[in-house]
Amino acid sequence: MPYGRKPGPDGLEVDFNRVYKELIVPAVEAAGFSVFRADQEQASGSILSDMFQELLIADLVIADLTIPNPNVWYEIGVRHALRARGTVLIFGGKAPSAFDLYTERKLRYGLSGDGPDPSTLQVDIQNLTSAIRATISNWSEHKSSPVYHHLPHLQEPDWKTLRLGEVKAFWQRHEAWQKRLDLARASGHLGDLLVLADEGPVAAFRAEAWICAGKALRRSAQFALAQTYLEKGLVIEPDRLDAQRELGICLQRLAQAGAPGHSVQRARQHYESLLEIHPRDSETWALLGRLDKDVWVASWRRADSDQATMRADAAYAEPLLKAALDNYERAFRAHPAHYYSGINALTLSHLAHHLNLAIGSQHVRDVMAGAVRFAADNEADKGQRYWAEVTQGDLEVLIGTPTDVSRAYRQAVSLPDVDWFSLNASRDQLLMLRNLGFRPEAVSAGLAVFDHKLKALARPQDGWQPRQVLLFSGHMMDTPTRPTPRFPQQGEPLARPAIEDALDQLGAGPDDLALCQAAAGGDLLFLEACRQRGVRCEVLLPFEEPVFIERSVMPSIDGPAWRDRFYDALRAPGTTVRVMPQELGPLPDGIDPFERCNLWLLYRALARGVGKVRMVTLWNGGGGDGPGGTAHMVGEVKRHTGQVIWLDTRELFKAL
Repeated sequence: MPYGRKPGPDGLEVDFNRVYKELIVPAVEAAGFSVFRADQEQASGSILSDMFQELLIADLVIADLTIPNPNVWYEIGVRHALRARGTVLIFGGKAPSAFDLYTERKLRYGLSGDGPDPSTLQVDIQNLTSAIRATISNWSEHKSSPVYHHLPHLQEPDWKTLRLGEVKAFWQRHEAWQKRLDLARASGHLGDLLVLADEGPVAAFRAEAWICAGKALRRSAQFALAQTYLEKGLVIEPDRLDAQRELGICLQRLAQAGAPGHSVQRARQHYESLLEIHPRDSETWALLGRLDKDVWVASWRRADSDQATMRADAAYAEPLLKAALDNYERAFRAHPAHYYSGINALTLSHLAHHLNLAIGSQHVRDVMAGAVRFAADNEADKGQRYWAEVTQGDLEVLIGTPTDVSRAYRQAVSLPDVDWFSLNASRDQLLMLRNLGFRPEAVSAGLAVFDHKLKALARPQDGWQPRQVLLFSGHMMDTPTRPTPRFPQQGEPLARPAIEDALDQLGAGPDDLALCQAAAGGDLLFLEACRQRGVRCEVLLPFEEPVFIERSVMPSIDGPAWRDRFYDALRAPGTTVRVMPQELGPLPDGIDPFERCNLWLLYRALARGVGKVRMVTLWNGGGGDGPGGTAHMVGEVKRHTGQVIWLDTRELFKAL
């Protein structure tokens, strides 16, 4: 936008600094954004480089076209060239007539005197806020840039890695955030990862973090929550093929688990829509093959069936087998180094021959066997070496002798750092072949190798997993100066048994995990009741202990006694304490510490399994004294899961 006072429409002088302060800033902040204007950049360096960087990384760019300012038009052109989405055009007075922007939607605001028109200002703010929200909500559907609209195959630059100019503060903040994110992922703290993902400084990094979180959740078999985070990232980056594939895996697993609203057909349609855009993507073809293979196996592999019945049922489901084989073969033909799809296509072809089905030919099987062996031999990724060696063993199961099978699999299982889960997955493939009576001597030779290796490896513990996660939020004990009682001191004898009854109703015990803060009042009563029942407890504090005690323990009536109970609760066996600034880093600008801690509690609970979360709340149903209160926590829990036991203090304390 122009800066300072400039001649405006109809010869009137416009103070654009007033337009910025009175119209743009309130509208942008009401939409939930931080607003920045290019002349606020005080760092030394190339002005053009800084401007390019800001136009590249900003979630949203607002351009004021009130006057024919060449700099503004140029900057709009740069934004339209760099980014397909996220541009809002506004003007005051008469509509601008720039030809290339004539058809673009623009928002008019009122002018009076040398600034915004007071009679329309509130409506103008609301309209601009609505336009911003609409632009963001329609991110994946609408390309605001005419460049990308008319050149639909044009790819945006990699805006997460291009670093220009002297915007040092931004990149320093990003790098600190990225390190915390990487640490949370490496440590397996998925709840931490989810909090940090929401705090990315711009949309590009939030999308990357949400997709990263979705992948981690998928690997932890939290498919519903993984779907949520993958879809959040894909709203911003809809063309991320890796995320789209991960989403397909989640849809498939949820369908197989019978999750409401999910079906195998929905997962299949998802893969097919990806293949319309990426017709030679071997990974997606292989995932579609895996879907059809799983459906085929499920049609005949039942615990109450003997081998003859399973063989007959497997042959009867010939169309499913053929669909899986065709998809794996397409994947391998699209990328002959993709030996995973090759060995699966070859295995299914041999099984079809074994079941006397007219699928495939011996010539194709012979050619494919050589191609798969060559591809696996050329695997360069050390992290994938086990699977390359196992593929050689799988080949010998299909065409070799039992001695060849044993030798190849022994080579695979002798690799360093081979893990129990990979070994067991390979063994399960052999069990499927045994179910159908395929080459029993070769299969038995392979099973013997894996059984011997697995005996030497104790199954790793997945980490203790709670039966249910008990989440608590409730009122603090009233301070002596509180004008309207909410949790008076004489309410404790009434609140304690109510919390205990709620825990007994949930059957709380040593197999469960409790999560809460440790403020004087409901939190500490909850922790004490959990300790009596042997529940493991995890206490999350928004501040270092001394600060938390000063703010959330000592102000209550009989603060010193509550402080002693605080220390007793935190030192109790089976209780873990985590401090937010230490675990998540400094508080981001504009974020309330109690709201952040509420989300931290919630995400750590959800990361254990959405279906396991049960919330107990001691609450009067009203708003809190500030951000981050019980009302905020209850609202967030209900948004994700409806499992809430509400202990209404208005009823509990009405006799007081």
